[in-house]
Amino acid sequence: MKHALRCSVLCGALALLATPAFATKKPTSAAMHAATKQAKARDKAQLAFQRDLVSVLAPRADAEHLLGAALLARPLFNQPPSNSFHALIGRAAQADDAGAAVSWVRLADCDSKADDCPNIAALQQLQTEAPDNAAVWMVKLGVDARDMKQDAAREDLSKAAAARLYDDYTGSSLQALADSVGVLPPAPDTFDPAQAGGAAGMQTVLVYGLAGTQPQPSLQLVAKLCEAAGKDASIKRDCLSLGKVLEWGSSPLARSLGLHLREVLSDDPAQQQDARDARRNLVWQVQNFGQLLARVPDDATLARDLLGLARNGGTEMSLQLAALRAHDIPVDAPADWKPHPVE
Repeated sequence: MKHALRCSVLCGALALLATPAFATKKPTSAAMHAATKQAKARDKAQLAFQRDLVSVLAPRADAEHLLGAALLARPLFNQPPSNSFHALIGRAAQADDAGAAVSWVRLADCDSKADDCPNIAALQQLQTEAPDNAAVWMVKLGVDARDMKQDAAREDLSKAAAARLYDDYTGSSLQALADSVGVLPPAPDTFDPAQAGGAAGMQTVLVYGLAGTQPQPSLQLVAKLCEAAGKDASIKRDCLSLGKVLEWGSSPLARSLGLHLREVLSDDPAQQQDARDARRNLVWQVQNFGQLLARVPDDATLARDLLGLARNGGTEMSLQLAALRAHDIPVDAPADWKPHPVE
């Protein structure tokens, strides 16, 4: 489809984090074996560090540190039941200061193999805690569409369109993780001594990596629904309204979808072009922020800067823009710039 949602551009930009630097000389097989052995040892040490962080954080009673512990525990296998993601996010939800950010992460406390995702109790809680958040109704839209409840899904779209904001709470998870990784000093074997980022670099990669697994509504489902509106004026109107909310949303992907909806649904050529220009700037922002993150293992000052931004809170989008400005990177792409190709 000509106007299919191109989230892959943004996702591909983030893939820069995984791109290795080119070596000037091909390493010997012995050197490669030694490097692989060292990398496996570091991975094992980092997992042990995560487990230790969870153990230290688990006795806490406040929602933020329990949320941090839950996010740290989520990818770990064979955790003690009391220190599992399920137990910790459940305790975070019961904390006196719990809010929508905890309920949002609790959406992932489910069994995908049993087709039991998202966590319906958490989704119902979010409808009470954050009824003015379009992201909540977009999650519900996905559930109702899956269950073939067409009337309910249509109502979800209207509620999302009438919402005041879009927030997937990645900023809150980043803040919880950034506050949590500092409760223990990392052991020297958790990071590569040849990389100048040191402990701060490892912590920053851990924080941003774990926050990247935040639950997400089905943005592509919304895109397809809106693109198929055809002559249904009411759906088109709701999709344009939702697009405006998404353009100021908390995440780059949400903003990308909002700009996409304006580009394909607006009847004004000037608005279409403005949306294309804004989307190009967005890809520039994401790719440049990805390049900043890619430098973190070799730059302790940058790592500490990005950890500090995460600890200050905000949204994923506001954090990225703040990081670009702090490092003198313009938020608008140069006139002759083109996005990196995504395979």
